[in-house]
Amino acid sequence: MTTDALQNWEKKTKEHRKSYQQFLKRADKNKVLKQLPVLHEEAFEAVDCLTCARCCKNYSPRFKTPDVKRIARGLGLKESVFIDTYLKVDEDGDFVVKQSPCPFLNPDNTCSIYEMRPSDCARFPYTDEDVLIKRPALTLKNSEFCPITYYVLEKLIAGALK
Repeated sequence: MTTDALQNWEKKTKEHRKSYQQFLKRADKNKVLKQLPVLHEEAFEAVDCLTCARCCKNYSPRFKTPDVKRIARGLGLKESVFIDTYLKVDEDGDFVVKQSPCPFLNPDNTCSIYEMRPSDCARFPYTDEDVLIKRPALTLKNSEFCPITYYVLEKLIAGALK
C-alpha cells in the first residue's frame, strides 16, 4: 500500500467497516500479532501524525492516576489544580480533557506535554499491540478518524486474502 492508497481513506474506511468487523471477529490472533510491529512501522512512515492530529483535535485520552501525578508535577501544579483546570470525569468514570481540541495541542499539531503525555496518547492508535484485536469496537472507532488504523487494517485484510 502506498500513500496513494491513503487518498479518500475516510470514505473507504466507512465502506469497509463491515469487512473490518468480520476480520476482527475471525482473525487468528497470533498471526495478526506477529504482523503488527512491521505494519505499525510502515503506517507511521506513510502517515505524518503532525499533519493530521485528529485524535488530539476530536477525542481525549484517559488520564490515569499515574498520568495525572506525572503531568501535574511536570507542569508544577498540584494534582487537584491540574484536574480542576484541564480534566473532567466522563461517563465511564475516567478523567478526560474538558475540551476539544486538547488544551496541550500546539497550533503546529505538536504536543506541549509530549515527554510526559498520558499513556493512552503514547500507545495510540494501538496498532502494535493486542488491543487491536481484543477491543474491536475501539479499533473500528479509531479507523474512522485515524489513517494509521485504516492503513494497518487494510494491510491485515489484504494479507489474509493472499
